[in-house]
Amino acid sequence: MTKRKGYRDWRWQALWWHNFFLLWNTIDGQTRYSIPEELKQGSVVGNLAKDLGLGLSDVFDRKLRVASEAGKQYFSVDAGKGELVVNDRIDREALCGQSASCVLPLQVVVEDPLQLHRIEVEIRDINDNYPIFLTEERSLKIAESTATGIRFPLETAQDLDVGSYSLKSYTLSKDECFSLRIKELSGNRKVPELVLEKSLDREKQSVHQLLLTALDGGSPVKSGTTSIIVTVLDNNDNVPVFKKPLYNVTVQENSAPGSVLVKVEATDADEGVNGEIEYVFAEHTSQSLLSMFRLNSETGEISLVGPLDYESNAIHEIDITAKDKGVPEMEGHCRVQIVVTDINDNAPGIVLTSKPNPVREDAPRGTVVALIRARDLDSGDNGKVTLKLPKGSPFSLKPSFSNNYALVTSNVLDRESFSEYHIEITATDSGSPPLSSKKTIPVTITDVNDNPPVFTQPSYNVYLKENGVPGSILFSVSASDLDFGDNAKVSYSILDSKVQDVSVSSYVYINSENGSIYSMHSFDYEKLKVFQIQVQAKDQGSPSLSSNATVHVFILDQNDNAPAVIYPSSAALGSVSHQRMPRSAKAGHLVTKVTAVDADSGHNAWISYKLAEATDASLFTVNLYTGEVRTKRAVSEQDDSSQRLLIEIRDDGEPVQSSTVTVSILLEDGLHEPILDLRQKVSEPSKKNGRITLYLILSLASVSVLSLLTFLVLAVKCIRNSRSSGSCCMRRSDCDDYKNPNRNLQIQLNTDGPIKYVEVLGGDMLSQSQSFRSCMSPMSEYSDFTLIKPSSTTDFKEVISVLDASLPDSTWTFESQQVS
Repeated sequence: MTKRKGYRDWRWQALWWHNFFLLWNTIDGQTRYSIPEELKQGSVVGNLAKDLGLGLSDVFDRKLRVASEAGKQYFSVDAGKGELVVNDRIDREALCGQSASCVLPLQVVVEDPLQLHRIEVEIRDINDNYPIFLTEERSLKIAESTATGIRFPLETAQDLDVGSYSLKSYTLSKDECFSLRIKELSGNRKVPELVLEKSLDREKQSVHQLLLTALDGGSPVKSGTTSIIVTVLDNNDNVPVFKKPLYNVTVQENSAPGSVLVKVEATDADEGVNGEIEYVFAEHTSQSLLSMFRLNSETGEISLVGPLDYESNAIHEIDITAKDKGVPEMEGHCRVQIVVTDINDNAPGIVLTSKPNPVREDAPRGTVVALIRARDLDSGDNGKVTLKLPKGSPFSLKPSFSNNYALVTSNVLDRESFSEYHIEITATDSGSPPLSSKKTIPVTITDVNDNPPVFTQPSYNVYLKENGVPGSILFSVSASDLDFGDNAKVSYSILDSKVQDVSVSSYVYINSENGSIYSMHSFDYEKLKVFQIQVQAKDQGSPSLSSNATVHVFILDQNDNAPAVIYPSSAALGSVSHQRMPRSAKAGHLVTKVTAVDADSGHNAWISYKLAEATDASLFTVNLYTGEVRTKRAVSEQDDSSQRLLIEIRDDGEPVQSSTVTVSILLEDGLHEPILDLRQKVSEPSKKNGRITLYLILSLASVSVLSLLTFLVLAVKCIRNSRSSGSCCMRRSDCDDYKNPNRNLQIQLNTDGPIKYVEVLGGDMLSQSQSFRSCMSPMSEYSDFTLIKPSSTTDFKEVISVLDASLPDSTWTFESQQVS
């Protein structure tokens, strides 16, 4: 019984494989192997790698593997040799049942790139099955009055082998009353029949024992037997006769249980109990049929009690026996063939032939992502499946063969937008109504280095106080990368550049991991006011990508320089300045003038003068802003002839820086020539320097005119651009008078009351090295214009008498002080 059920279970599969093969046989270059069933595990089927044009290295590198569409994995690939070998016992009868052809389709998958090949393995039958009767003994009751020539159908044997190894013939043991005839049915089926050749005589022999033998076509021949016991009964003249020897019924597989499929009808010419007929299933009817159909013993109606399934078994054959109730009991026989028609009761399915591979975001269109197979257990239009993807998906389905598809890319991918796709595939059959199912396939998009690091802003401004602690942090830059993993890991570095002809790496260094910039040493505003750092952010992708940002570092001035005396020259050198003055001097007489400068800038460079100590404080006074020393009153005879003054010079910074100068004044009688003022001291120290004095006057005049013009132009531009601001900055390239785009001009104005201080800065940011200041006082008798060396090299104890106004990349500073 078990083998009979297995045979029916595989019949639908054989039909499905057959239709499947018809579709695939149209493919050119089909690779097919042929092997007998029952090969030992490890037996070689063929050199798969060679037949597919692959090298031995490809077997491992490209992960050559096979997948069986039958579900069970009967074959595998020897990775060392590339051979297709038997992986499990192969029973042809279990796979293909009674199908004449048994072919296992295999899908061969290779990766990098993902490809699908189809091969077939034909399983040849061997004579490994005996013909088998389901019952070992069959009993027949025949009345002795039965006419000769009557035929009694016998049970057919089953041989699971096919072709030449299938069931070929039957033989019957010798008996003078009986012979054997073979009835040919459709489908090349043979049914044995017992023929009554001679009238029976119960008194001579009441029981006949016969042996029916079934033979196959193998060599050697295999056979199976069953016993037939014929019991001879007393007369019951007529046997039941069916109206049809064969009933054909067609029924849909979704027929409801209880439905009457067919009614068989037999008649008996006898009367009374001898003519009463009872219908029963034949003795050899399988249990599966008994659980599916019911026979009304009185009416002969066959009804449905269990579900029909076209995909499991499309044809059911039932043998019916009609018995009368006479003595002896007489029988008639017929056969009912029930053909099940398919309906669309199976939703299509989607099977992944290969798992979806991660896809690079730069993968070209047409890149294979996964291999998919659609299947539907229905037949005809009910089994035709169409696959669809949602609209707007960057993927598409490319048919390969039969119901196999390749899921490929159809558009540009971007991991930064979508790192993973959940692709919903809808399978719909062509039935009426159509059935459908859905399957979601996750596809991961892998990153490629297609995004450079991006700084939070293209440039940064950093304001740093001078005299900072070396190693302190100046600033931190930050860049982000939209990529993933190593492609998003950012390292920072400083590009090499020059600051005052010195590599910028001598000034600062950067933490490569977090972008923090540190100072190598402290900065001096008087030597370096501004410089640039080019920072590069680079990822760790291959190839790596980078971007740059500029960090502008502005050094802020601190009050770290005390005023330096430049006149009197002796005081500038650290000694006491000696002056002479006539006793006849009146009040307001100019004794001398103290001049000092401060290397700082802004408020830190504002200078004031104060008389700190004096021999006679009532005799002298010092101008707060100009440093002029004058008499407060006329000199009297009582005043000491030697006067000593200590003058303190202070700046306006925080904390205040100061210096002092000592002036010794000798009061002399008869000295009528007035003391030369500061301008005469500077311009005419001696007759020997007359020519130098002339050059100095010309230089001073030129610089004064140039400074005035520059100041006027910049003042007009500043007023236009920002009337409410006390300072303005512009590039020289914005000024018609200066065409060098690398020069910068700065004007700083004190707006707290009357203008006391004006500073004009110009030149390249990286070469702020020259400084010139002008100190003027409308309250003084003269407008004094003092020139000093460039601020980066100035020793304020020396007076420069000649100025080269054509120095390149110079920064000029003009300071104007006005007495309130």
